[in-house]
Amino acid sequence: MRTVSLPVAYMPLVDAAPLIAAREMGFDHAEGVSLDLRPAPSWSSLRDMLAFGHVDAAHLLSPVPIAMALGLGGIATPLSAVSVLSLNGNVIGVGQDLEKRLRASGYAFDFQDAKSAGAALARVADGPLVFGVPFPFSMHVELLRYWVAGTELASTQVEIRTVPPPLMAQALAAGEIDAFCVGEPWGSVSVDDQVGALLLPGRAIWTCAPEKVLAVRTEWAETEPHLLGGLMRALWRAGRWLSQPESRTTASEMLSRKSYLDVSAELIDRALLGEFTISSRGEQRHVDGFVEFFDGAASFPWRSQAKWIAHQLARRNGLDPVRAEQQAAQVFRSDLYRREMQQAGVELPGASEKLEGAIPEATAVASASGSLILPSNVFFDRRIFEPSE
Repeated sequence: MRTVSLPVAYMPLVDAAPLIAAREMGFDHAEGVSLDLRPAPSWSSLRDMLAFGHVDAAHLLSPVPIAMALGLGGIATPLSAVSVLSLNGNVIGVGQDLEKRLRASGYAFDFQDAKSAGAALARVADGPLVFGVPFPFSMHVELLRYWVAGTELASTQVEIRTVPPPLMAQALAAGEIDAFCVGEPWGSVSVDDQVGALLLPGRAIWTCAPEKVLAVRTEWAETEPHLLGGLMRALWRAGRWLSQPESRTTASEMLSRKSYLDVSAELIDRALLGEFTISSRGEQRHVDGFVEFFDGAASFPWRSQAKWIAHQLARRNGLDPVRAEQQAAQVFRSDLYRREMQQAGVELPGASEKLEGAIPEATAVASASGSLILPSNVFFDRRIFEPSE
């Protein structure tokens, strides 16, 4: 089959796996496209590559296209998030000084209880805490701020500083930051470099956070529907392949290559399996569903997810939350997802919005065949977000 080359930007992270697998396993060629994957040195450069037309699609932080639609960040190119590439996949970690103080206070590093972790960190903080994050408009920031506001950390001064993911361990070692929230494998790199310890997985704050999206320029989505559909279906097939246990070893080796993440396959395996070494002491912790690419309609772009992100951004930036939610709903394109994925026989939910945080355990929901089960979707503080009409 003749294929059309599509330039696609990505950051070297475990959650770029659907793009890398689609290329390496030939899912792109099966859909008539050929992925020309282009790594970016930072999230700002990746955003600009997409916005200014240097690439046709991108592996993008989920809040970025929403922030752009709200007039935040200085670039106004309309972007569409046509599918979710990954749920969860972040870790919160601390430097050696905070680790020592936490251990001296008796904290057990259970790697699961967000409330107790926040309380413990607040008790040992003797001044402002500086957290490193990859980008100002990111799920890392949203999870951190939501966690801080809902725990005893609310009384602690918290500063958030931007650090590219591959440099997070280096910034921690240099004392430029006290802690971080970053996507794997860069949190585990800080452990292996013996400069940090892992405190929480991101899903301990929100079990169903949309981490990265497949983003395209809205104009391109409208003028190239055939290419868009082929790209979306190729990535859906890659996500399905990644969800199979027998694919994990191959996926870890694939992502570890110098041309992609250039780290050991064992580091990547930790994230894909949810088996973590959280400190230089060799302590092991398991996290079910640490990162999800497929199961439970993981790739569906729920408009309610976009509205939650917009609501948080609006409150911090003095915008009208209801209007912000309305604008964000136009960014997560559940309509395009339905149009392109229905012909591939993908199981689609009956609705495009839901109450975020209202599913305490896996639950069957209305869908075309009646067989769709959504995973647990809760916030650590058990609040429920009801999107505006």
